Amino acid sequence: MTNVRSLHSSSAARTIGLLTALHGAVASGLVAQQEPAGPIIRDGQAQIVPAFADPSTWIHHHLWVEAEFDSDGDGKPDRLHVDVFRPGQTETEGLKVPVIYESSPYYAGVAGQRQYLWDVRQELGSPPPPRQNQPEIPFEPHRTTISDSHVETWVPRGFAVVHSESPGTGLSQGCPTVGGENESLAPKAVIDWLNGRAKGYTTIDGNEEVTAYWSTGKVGMIGTSYNGTLPIAAATTGVEGLEAIIPVAPNTSYYHYYRSNGLIRHPGGWLGEDIDFLYDFINSGRPERRAYCNARIRDGEYAKGRDRISGDLNDFWMSRDYLRSIDRVKAATFLAHAFNDWNVMPEHSVRVYEALKARGVPAEIYFHQGGHGGEPPLELMNRWFTRYLYGVDNGIEDPPHAWIVREGEDRLKPTPYPDYPHPDASPVRVRPLAGGGEIGALSLAARPVEAQGSERLTDDVSFSGAELAQLPSSEHRLLYATAPLHQDVHLSGRPRVNLIVSADRPAANLSVWLVMLPWDEEAGDPGNIITRGWADPQNYRSLTESEPLIPGRFYQVSFDLQPDDQVIPAGRRIGLMVFSSDRDFTLWPSPGTRLTLALDGTWLELPVVGGAAAWRAAVGD
Repeated sequence: MTNVRSLHSSSAARTIGLLTALHGAVASGLVAQQEPAGPIIRDGQAQIVPAFADPSTWIHHHLWVEAEFDSDGDGKPDRLHVDVFRPGQTETEGLKVPVIYESSPYYAGVAGQRQYLWDVRQELGSPPPPRQNQPEIPFEPHRTTISDSHVETWVPRGFAVVHSESPGTGLSQGCPTVGGENESLAPKAVIDWLNGRAKGYTTIDGNEEVTAYWSTGKVGMIGTSYNGTLPIAAATTGVEGLEAIIPVAPNTSYYHYYRSNGLIRHPGGWLGEDIDFLYDFINSGRPERRAYCNARIRDGEYAKGRDRISGDLNDFWMSRDYLRSIDRVKAATFLAHAFNDWNVMPEHSVRVYEALKARGVPAEIYFHQGGHGGEPPLELMNRWFTRYLYGVDNGIEDPPHAWIVREGEDRLKPTPYPDYPHPDASPVRVRPLAGGGEIGALSLAARPVEAQGSERLTDDVSFSGAELAQLPSSEHRLLYATAPLHQDVHLSGRPRVNLIVSADRPAANLSVWLVMLPWDEEAGDPGNIITRGWADPQNYRSLTESEPLIPGRFYQVSFDLQPDDQVIPAGRRIGLMVFSSDRDFTLWPSPGTRLTLALDGTWLELPVVGGAAAWRAAVGD
């Protein structure tokens, strides 16, 4: 960004003097009076204002906001590095503006060396091979700009844009905690500063104060991935002034990010990642406190709570689940996610969306069919922020509440729906019929109990899920599919499986894919995978306490697959694939574990728009 004026409080007195002289000249008639610049609202959206659109008139300054915590143990409250861009009229005309705010641990760089991921070649129930910590991120002490993201979009429309660096990253003091309390309280401190409730300073260790006299106090947060997680973190504090948030692909629970129904499961594309790797990934803060932070957080709290043996839910993981504090959220929330996001999976947004709706908090959701990230169209975001930051009654909170990009459509042209899941969706339960070593049937009609029995598979992680789905037969998976569809089937919601399984060992991975057949090689994985899910049979009864499996004993394992909204086209088959270790997501034990699936009592529940009648019309059974 060029041609941007910088203003610190040290120059404020000179500016105020200049404005006083200018005011006197206007009063004397020496300078022609002009109408003050202000926002322009049209069609329920803040428009670009010519007076705000010239970057050479924008004011840019950075500062440090004092938080209410001391996470780096130096005996002083941590100070957070904050960056501001705002229209020049906030200085020359006394204009007050609302704020678009993004916070992140990424701004000062990351350490993403994959050779330091956990080794996934681990026998289930055994201690993991040791992991070497990543080399430290070089510290950059002379940065004066955090980021210019969102500036060109929102400053011309009459907003200030604020960025801050998370604790222990960049020029912010403190320790990175990856979901710890200070990550929620840090953006709260910045919002408090924007409302005059917290102190800001021109330097990291000085006493010269900076105030946000130009702020209306109304704040909207936005961001993607980790940057989308922090708006939810801030909202769970209940901070006054945070009026609206747009979290894109947010991580709402670190347990759901690194574990799945008791199973150790890694984010897509980052096989072997766990919370300590992410800590190293973002640890770019001041070097004099890194040893303290490493010892207390990564090598202390994480080592005790992480548990890469059982995968059970415990207090460590519960403390990093934002749903536990959802009752404090007051900010109007517009969530965005992708149904093929196998990094931060769509359940993260759906679980929060459902909780907020149940509490009566204004909430809407946008989905597209791509991968990780992807903001909603600008028009929808503009209407959201204009409604809640400028108080314009533009009807954005009225139905439709869900915006879903249909298959093959432009990501910025979603189809509106009354809600998500689709209100006309209802569960249709289908059952596998014998023949899963090749391709058995999926049917509404259950055969008599004595006609079913059980079928077996042998774990072998050397086969990927995509390979297994394409094989006409395999001993390493069980696959059941409908007949080719007579007409399209619209699925909307969470599929659920109920599996009656046994293993010949005390522990086993359990993976389930819902796929479209025949496999379309040109479409690749995203075009053939409807959704997926994973579980640890040892947690069949409780997520907090696993039980070693008794070889040969059958267990009922029920769990949801990832949420979806997809139209399965006529001519394709819907397939349920059950296998053990998922090469792209789970640990890699030695091959050979044998799983047995009892077909009696095993079922798949699909959320079908139109319910059983629509299913029968499409499938014919």
